Amino acid sequence: MATDGSKDAALAAEAASEISGGTGSELHIVHVMPQFPRHAYPGITPQVYSYVLDEMYREARELLDEQVRRVQNSGGRVAETHLKRGPAVADEILDLAEELGVGLIALGSRGLGPLKRLVLGSVAEGVVHHAPCPVLVLRGGPEAWPPRRVVIGDDGSEVAKVAGEVAASIGKLFGAQGLLVRVFPRLPKVDVEERELDARMADDELRREERKLEERAKEVEEALEIRLRVRLAVGDPASALLEAAEEDGHAERTLIAVGSRGLGVMRRIRLGSVSTKVLRAAKGPVIISPLPRAESIEQ
Repeated sequence: MATDGSKDAALAAEAASEISGGTGSELHIVHVMPQFPRHAYPGITPQVYSYVLDEMYREARELLDEQVRRVQNSGGRVAETHLKRGPAVADEILDLAEELGVGLIALGSRGLGPLKRLVLGSVAEGVVHHAPCPVLVLRGGPEAWPPRRVVIGDDGSEVAKVAGEVAASIGKLFGAQGLLVRVFPRLPKVDVEERELDARMADDELRREERKLEERAKEVEEALEIRLRVRLAVGDPASALLEAAEEDGHAERTLIAVGSRGLGVMRRIRLGSVSTKVLRAAKGPVIISPLPRAESIEQ
């Protein structure tokens, strides 16, 4: 769990504590200090520079100690805390995740405006798009956890399957309801043999897809003992998932899970991926499972 002392980071601490406790996992907490390069302040004396660094370390340690107390007060246990320092917060978090071989990264999202995110990028997005494992991003305030519902976006890919299984596992801990959604940007016009489909044939094709989705839901149900409803939709995938999260009037209490296709930075900015759109627009927690590292590099 990565923390910066913000409200959403406190929410991430609560979530990480409950998930680690419910799954018997080790919980590690990391805080990344910003760099304080001396060359940026040429008039500063060595004494002042040393004093400022000492104060920064003291405040950082206090922040980590406070997060440990939060976890312990909620009945959790912290295996270890980690204090890092570097120019890129996301890189430090990712390096530690690789070093520890973690199964889940949890962190809060500052909720920056869309323009600032496009120009600067956020720590959450930096972690999500390069993580070696699924990432749980918390936002929405104290009412956003634990989730009442889990909405899983499934496109038949392995990353979507992993995201769905992680989200379903978390949902099971809290007795959340589950919905498995597969979205088609448009209705199919041809079948697998490239024949044009009439209305009846297109309907048959959708029924076949629904059966595939029901089979996927059954796999998750048998493995995790959680009930999942299924739904097919047509339109923009991100919008369909966000609308599904809004249905009960408590979008902040709905955990959305999607896979990330590992698109390059420029392509994400031009087109936007489903995972990026959901991450930016969701009112509640989001789980994103990344593409395996080798496949991501190839793309």
